[in-house]
Amino acid sequence: MEITITEALAEIKTIGKRLEKKRSNVMQFLARQDGIKDPLEKEGGSVAFVSSERQSIADLGSRIVALRAGIQKANESTIVTINGKSRSIADWLVWRRDVASGEIAFLNQIRAQLANVRTQAGKAGTAIVAPGATAASPADFVVSVDERELAAQIEGFEETTGQLDGQLSLKNATTVFTI
Repeated sequence: MEITITEALAEIKTIGKRLEKKRSNVMQFLARQDGIKDPLEKEGGSVAFVSSERQSIADLGSRIVALRAGIQKANESTIVTINGKSRSIADWLVWRRDVASGEIAFLNQIRAQLANVRTQAGKAGTAIVAPGATAASPADFVVSVDERELAAQIEGFEETTGQLDGQLSLKNATTVFTI
């Protein structure tokens, strides 16, 4: 059976809701006092119902595993190029989750620190000296980062993450895999 990643993700969400409901149903029929009539007697009894639902829960869990495995394989084999850099979708997802957020936070922290240095220099009446330039006074602040390059890096990260989100939406809707 062929399915798109978007369809698989939607099915996983639906299965999650079904599992929740089935687990809740099982809990209602776990035990009863012997003197109370089994409300599921005509359908085979509570024991059969609980057994059947537990099997259904296991089957749905297996379906989630199969869907996730299919998505992972599709993500590993689908290459996306963003800003001249080609990676599998799986690698882009790892980059976005584990690298990009920390890197953009770090770059923004550098920018904020440089703004603080500018404020200090303004209050003290001293100069800000770019990398490689010579300070006129020992009190001048020598910056170790090219601020244009920093701004370009921040913009590049924002552009890359924006393009990545668009490509992921497109690829999820069009990438088909077999389960």
